[in-house]
Amino acid sequence: MAEHRSMQRAALLDAARSLLSEGGTEALTFPALAERTGLARSSVYEYFRSRAAVVEELCEVDFPVWAAEVEVAMAAAREPEGKIEAYVRKQLELVGDRRHRAVVAISASELDAGAREKIRAAHGGLVAMIVEALADLGHTEPRLAAMLLQGVVDAAVRRIELGAAEHPDAITEAAVSMVLRGVRG
Repeated sequence: MAEHRSMQRAALLDAARSLLSEGGTEALTFPALAERTGLARSSVYEYFRSRAAVVEELCEVDFPVWAAEVEVAMAAAREPEGKIEAYVRKQLELVGDRRHRAVVAISASELDAGAREKIRAAHGGLVAMIVEALADLGHTEPRLAAMLLQGVVDAAVRRIELGAAEHPDAITEAAVSMVLRGVRG
């Protein structure tokens, strides 16, 4: 029974990712989740009490996976600049991933305080990954530099997500170049 519930919960989260990436937060409804999973709408409430609860669980499940992928990319680099480049490139590479599109949709929505705090904490963990590399480059305020660097990444993500006139590769190269010039001072 526990395995069945776990599989149903995973199916609901997968359906939520699809709905969010296809139609944004407006598409994430319990009737839509029920339709995608073949469950009765009342059954969806057995797993999640609200849309915010679905969003919170997606954050708990997907952010660590995303962050781990960024961390692995950074670990493959030896020098601080290489780590910074990997940090930027991997995040921008993940833009096309359904998990990322869902996270972007989630971030744009009106969420309760609990969900917002989970997103803030996850982003804080992501930014914390780059602080050491910035300190190794001699930045006197590496945490501030990391937050500003993440601002460049976030702007590039939005540009890619909007389907800007520039190709995603051009946006990535521009972001990497801007970040590396900026961190070198």
